[in-house]
Amino acid sequence: MTIYLADNAGSLVSAKKISDFLKSQKTNISPNVVLNYISHLESAFFIFKVQRSEIGGKKIFEIGEKYYFEDLGLRHTIVGYQQADIGRILENLVFIHLKRSGYDITVGRIGGKEIDFACEKKGERLYVQVAYMITDQKIHAREFGNLLEIKDNFTKIVVSMDEMTGGKFKGIRHVNIRDFLVSVF
Repeated sequence: MTIYLADNAGSLVSAKKISDFLKSQKTNISPNVVLNYISHLESAFFIFKVQRSEIGGKKIFEIGEKYYFEDLGLRHTIVGYQQADIGRILENLVFIHLKRSGYDITVGRIGGKEIDFACEKKGERLYVQVAYMITDQKIHAREFGNLLEIKDNFTKIVVSMDEMTGGKFKGIRHVNIRDFLVSVF
């Protein structure tokens, strides 16, 4: 099982890595105990589990899921607020908005690329990438490029904090986070 936590590199963290970290801090907890805690947090609606799926084949993977906080205020109480976490906070905020808008959500995968959110509601699909800012060509290529890999004609959106949004790039909408949060897709 893999969970998405506030790893400094922004990478996926496994229950074993959490257990190993705790052992390095002189706290001996097995990966199974970590998984048990995560299960309890999920059943208490403190966190939501989002499974991974293959975009083309619609296959659901049994590993590599991500977890998002139900309440960002509680997240900040536990983890604390750090400016470096703004990307993860935005992604969590977009997840909460999509969830409350009634979407079934998975973390998409197409080839070796990740789509932050592959959503479905009433037979309609929506694909969403989240970035703090699109500041250079490398970030632009990653966020828009991942969505360009998807060959269907459903709505594709990149959400960021950039002030200059509202346009399209090869049919993909670029939306400011404030505009995204007040709209219903």
